[in-house]
Amino acid sequence: MTTDDTRTASAQEFWDTRYATAHRIWSGNPNAALVRETTGLTPGRALDLGCGEGADAVWLARQGWRVTAVDVSAVALDRAAGHAADAGVGDLVDWQRHDLSVSFPAGSFDLVSAQFLHSPADLPREQVLRAAAEAVAPGGVLLVVGHAGPPSWDPEHHHALGLPTTDEVLASLELPSGHWEVLVSTEYEQQLTGPDGRPGTRRDNTLVLRRLPA
Repeated sequence: MTTDDTRTASAQEFWDTRYATAHRIWSGNPNAALVRETTGLTPGRALDLGCGEGADAVWLARQGWRVTAVDVSAVALDRAAGHAADAGVGDLVDWQRHDLSVSFPAGSFDLVSAQFLHSPADLPREQVLRAAAEAVAPGGVLLVVGHAGPPSWDPEHHHALGLPTTDEVLASLELPSGHWEVLVSTEYEQQLTGPDGRPGTRRDNTLVLRRLPA
């Protein structure tokens, strides 16, 4: 694990505090969109941005990917590394701590995944996603999954974060003409369980781009 000592304290402190509130705050299952959109891809080098407790990174490693998994929270990364070790894939994941508003992992990747990269702490999302696109190797895939609306049980939730459409995300990437193709651009309704245990829904969206071979 590497450490970015130039990160801003506010983002790290926010997420360290959030992850410290419980032994596990996410389900431990990989994001459905990641599984759906990457099944069938030839495993290579993957970059998981905002990896949290590591469920996506562990799933990718189990499929044969070599994964660089990034988060601002040391608490989350330590927990994720433990999950990878328990799953027997610890040697396939490089856990790196970055505040993505300050630094970005080096290298190029066959898959760059940004799953629900929304944060109440400071995060220049458009800047980060442009860096993500630059990190995709020729022939590789950029997968951006985001919330398109608030959960049904909390209609005001996420409004302050900005919830761009896939067309808005694509425009913000400022990709050079003729170098990328859009594989998937869709919005859909997710069936979820609310905090009170009752069924609910939320609108999410998925953008999948392939960088054309040079």
